[in-house]
Amino acid sequence: MKLILTGASGFVGQLLVPRLTAAGATLLLAGRHKDRLASMFPEQKTCGYNELAKLGKGFDQLVHLAVLNNNQPDDEAAFDAVNVDFMLDVLCRAREAKVGQFVNVSTVQVLDDRVDTPYARSKLRAQRQLAPKMDIAVSTLYLPLVYADRFTGRLSWLNALPAVVRRAFLPLVSACKPMVHADILSAHILAGSKAGIVSDGQNNNKVFQFSKRSIDLAFVLVVALFFWWLLIAIWLTIRLTSQGPGIFSQERIGQEGRIFICHKFRTMASGTKQAGTHEISSASVTRVGQILRRTKLDELPQIWNIVRGELSLVGPRPCLPTQDELIAARRARGVLTARPGISGLAQVEGIDMSTPQCLAARDADYIALQGLFLDLKIAILTIAGRGGGDRVAR
Repeated sequence: MKLILTGASGFVGQLLVPRLTAAGATLLLAGRHKDRLASMFPEQKTCGYNELAKLGKGFDQLVHLAVLNNNQPDDEAAFDAVNVDFMLDVLCRAREAKVGQFVNVSTVQVLDDRVDTPYARSKLRAQRQLAPKMDIAVSTLYLPLVYADRFTGRLSWLNALPAVVRRAFLPLVSACKPMVHADILSAHILAGSKAGIVSDGQNNNKVFQFSKRSIDLAFVLVVALFFWWLLIAIWLTIRLTSQGPGIFSQERIGQEGRIFICHKFRTMASGTKQAGTHEISSASVTRVGQILRRTKLDELPQIWNIVRGELSLVGPRPCLPTQDELIAARRARGVLTARPGISGLAQVEGIDMSTPQCLAARDADYIALQGLFLDLKIAILTIAGRGGGDRVAR
């Protein structure tokens, strides 16, 4: 593969250049200071931006890393000048050189519902400028913190630790927030730079898995020891105010596509059709059920599913076995590898199962962005009643 890299002198670029070269890629490093690049990477071909249109002909990808970052405080106009206007200028030069693909490297900060820094806002505006279709393939990679044997930003303090201590700390740090190793980012670029979030994920992080399971079981213990009376009171209220059982049990799709029985307090009239919540009329919800659904108390019986390892507090919401399109979309995006949850990212953002592809895409985002901080945020938003991803149809 023949790759053009801008911003190679930056932290991420310095991590990527040796890895891409070792994998057999031919590199052209473009920058404002050609001589500086040549001294940093004497074995690589370098050029100024004004030479890109000529020297970039025949290259497969241009990976745009050049950026004005958070650690360079400046006003909004300065961030836009580099992260928007300059990015568009580089894109035009790539088009002129007929480069196969323009890869815009962005940040996961723009995926948050609260874009609160000039850096993130400028990257979001840049992304929107790329929205129209062009005569060049364009993809955007959303990156969390990139690391290898060195760290930058808020984790730069790790560099002062001995390598053994640093390796011991890493699983704990990455359990809290998403990160991506330079090896994974390099492999993603060499595989064609498919648009989306690139991260390590938490599947192999034993600290995260242990912490998440411990939090789940701690929640079960608190409910069982201190709120058992509430469970009984809710069950009795349901039985006395409407016909039918107090507990509603339904087949759902769990981890790896396995079917399990999910338990909830019954909030709908007995005999309501088995369908996705978005397909059920609000008239089917009982008066008590309206309160239970609004306060999320109808979910409490699922502590039994948590004990059995079928559910977690936070994860993609489990769907019905009959929702074939959603199941297929989730399987294609790797969502079914995760344990489903009582609440999830898509749910608090108001995305329901009426849009299977959109829901599966956001579920995949959650898996890529997974971390204890994000799970805590979702739990707080759920308690606060945020989102409408489990509301019935009006």
